[in-house]
Amino acid sequence: MTKRIATVCVVTGSRAEYGLLVWLMKDLASDPTMRLQVLVTGSHLSRRFGLTVEAVEADGFAIDARVDLGLDDDTPTGVAGSMARGLTGMTEALGRLRPDLVVLLGDRYEIMVAAQAAMLNRVPIAHLHGGEASEGAMDEVIRHAVTKMAHLHFAAAEPYRRRIIQMGETPEHVFTVGALALDGLAALPRQPRDQLEQRLELPAGAPFFLVTYHPATLGEGDPGAAVDRLAAALDAWPGHQVVITGVNADPGNESVAQAIERWRADRPGRVRTFGSLGHLLYGAAMREAAAVVGNSSSGIIEAPFLGVPTVNIGIRQQGRVRAASVIDCDESEAGIRAAVARALDPAFRAEAARQPYPFGTPGVAGRIARAVKAVRLDGLLIKRFHDLPGEFG
Repeated sequence: MTKRIATVCVVTGSRAEYGLLVWLMKDLASDPTMRLQVLVTGSHLSRRFGLTVEAVEADGFAIDARVDLGLDDDTPTGVAGSMARGLTGMTEALGRLRPDLVVLLGDRYEIMVAAQAAMLNRVPIAHLHGGEASEGAMDEVIRHAVTKMAHLHFAAAEPYRRRIIQMGETPEHVFTVGALALDGLAALPRQPRDQLEQRLELPAGAPFFLVTYHPATLGEGDPGAAVDRLAAALDAWPGHQVVITGVNADPGNESVAQAIERWRADRPGRVRTFGSLGHLLYGAAMREAAAVVGNSSSGIIEAPFLGVPTVNIGIRQQGRVRAASVIDCDESEAGIRAAVARALDPAFRAEAARQPYPFGTPGVAGRIARAVKAVRLDGLLIKRFHDLPGEFG
């Protein structure tokens, strides 16, 4: 008898990735033939990063396992300790939960640890957003490592699907489904401007930049100094408010957090900082922003879908497919200033809005769920390396 996947464990380690996974989690939870398990780890469980596990619970999800990584030290040794702690905790948790499939999204170090724990427990892995590139961060190698440990692959764009197959993955287990963020953006209610301003503590009618900056873990120099240059660049538009979302838990996050705090303290009344806006408020803020500025993948994937220009700074997202509304610049004050000026140019915005969007259409969660339900569980753990035609024999 053919065995199908019935119990799916979704692992979430950060606010950003949870904001994408939530739509798939809702699909799975509402399906009477499927059982959803939720394993929470990473910055979700840290007060320093907003204790965003509370947002998962507020959305109505029961949490089946919590694995605390102890994110107090962002040095290489400290991160290695967090990974070791996570591997022990997630291996125990998955051994207890015994799902048919583990779902992982992205490229963070806790996601690689979850993949290792699933491998040790002989649980197949479905990986979302594989095949992408972010050459300025160690996420790049983590993402490809998780791809090689995974058994099902759900890519956001066709070039990424081809890259996964190029890595030796079986084509029939690699699906182009689009970017999962689109489901949330398509369902995003339009928040009245006055309500948004109240929640973001903004003056009435003031334009604003939405800023997210994370350490470029393969970059040179102090990431906090790059934030100082960004702050100086945006001073060219004193009439624009600045809304800054919290830094992630990558190595170097402490320097970035300190620089953001200096920025806020030095420009009282103009700069607002939030550890986490949550996926709904973040999407609403993005829709109304004059531009998205920083080096987050949300500026590459989400902002173009909403027609909002992105100023993408530095090398962190280097190598990703881009929409025409994304403006790349270096980390110099002059480079950032020139890119922001272009993003605010009405002619640029109009031209960028006419260009095609590269990451598919909404309905991504449903496409993933249907593919998972159709897969035979029997033999899924046995991976065959797919050689490209003509390469061998």
